[in-house]
Formats: sequence, structure tokens, C-alpha cells
Amino acid sequence: MKLTVQDLNSHYGPAHILFDIGFEVGEGEVVALLGRNGAGKSTTFRSIVGLVAQRSGRIMFEGKDVSAKPTHEIVREGLGYVPEERRIFTDLTVEENLEVGRQPKRQNAPHWTREKLFALFPNLGEMKNRPGGRMSGGEQQMLTIARTLMGNPSLVLLDEPSEGLSPKIVEQMVDAILTMKKEGVSIVVSEQNLHFARLISDRAYIIERGRICFGGTMAELDARPDIRDAHLSL
Repeated sequence: MKLTVQDLNSHYGPAHILFDIGFEVGEGEVVALLGRNGAGKSTTFRSIVGLVAQRSGRIMFEGKDVSAKPTHEIVREGLGYVPEERRIFTDLTVEENLEVGRQPKRQNAPHWTREKLFALFPNLGEMKNRPGGRMSGGEQQMLTIARTLMGNPSLVLLDEPSEGLSPKIVEQMVDAILTMKKEGVSIVVSEQNLHFARLISDRAYIIERGRICFGGTMAELDARPDIRDAHLSL
């Protein structure tokens, strides 16, 4: 398995947020972590990459236990993280933002160049010298993903990639994620948008109130409208 999460518990101060979270991601697989707003999706991602101080459990990435490692070491192992807040450098141009994310080639991951990324996200190729602060939300989302790929990760955590995007940009995001998969990147996507998840994912887990309450293929989820309606309907 590319990523295995076992018995993950996380706290913010006295508040217990995640309860024995467990899931797996295979080589070259796209897995959706589905749930309503506040279900614990972002905390799960932040815990995996070491950004939640109060956490316990086991996180295995490419056969290595990274549970106790600091964030920068986890990223160096080849695990990329795209936060929901995007966090681009607004004063830097598109090309400068990409250079910030550059890391060496990895044996077990595809190698990304600026040219490959501009082919993946043509919008960015048309605005190489534009400052990040003068881009739309969708363009900033593309730039954040592209900057993460410059680190040549073998697995990427994408937090709410379709949130607040226009339908046209969402279509481009679907194409980009499927291309990343073809290149050999494993991906975990946290989503509220079931339609979006269905277009890109091999399997899905549902999280509610910090607990995993379903795991299976997208076909298995579609065959259980009771589960879908109980945990994903607004």
C-alpha cells in the first residue's frame, strides 16, 4: 500500500476531533474522503502530514512509519499536501511560485517540469509572469496543485479541490486529476461534492463526526443510497 492510516486520533486542545481513523490508498489510486463540512476531513489530512500536534496512531507511507516525523521530513519522503486555503505567494509570479516548490527527482514518482505543468494546467501557461494575487480562485487552486507537483510527490492529499470553483474550472480539475493518476501519482481527495468524487475516484471513505462510517468502491457507495443520504445529504 502507498499509504496506510491506522487508529488515528487527533485533538485540538481538550476537543477530541478524530476517533480511530483508518484507511488505505493503493499505488496509482484515487481515493475520496467524503463528508459534510466539519466532519474531520481537513483535520485528517493535517494529522497525516504532522500539522496537528496532539495526535496518535500509525501512519505508514511507502512502507515507512512516518507517524512521529515532522512535516518537512514527511514532505521530503514524497507526500504532497494541497490545503484548502491554497496559500500561494501572492507577490510572486506563477513561475516563481513553482520554483519555490521544486525538489529533486524521485525514483518512485513522476518527474514534473514547468512545461509538463503548463500542459496539465494550460491557464497557468498563459500567465507565467502574473503575480499570484492577481489570479482568480480557480487559477490559484491550479497553481497550488502545480507547486505541490514541483516537489515530485508520489502521493498527494488534495483538500476540497472543487470548493468554490466555476463548473468550467471544475471540469479542468477533473481532467488534471485523472492525468496525474495516469502519470502514476496516488491521490487522496477530500470532498463534499459527490458528483466530482464520482468522476475521479476508484474508492471512497465517508467520515462523519471524526469517525469512518463507510469504505468501498464508488459502485458500492452508489448501491447504498441509505448510507449516501444519511451521511452526505445536506
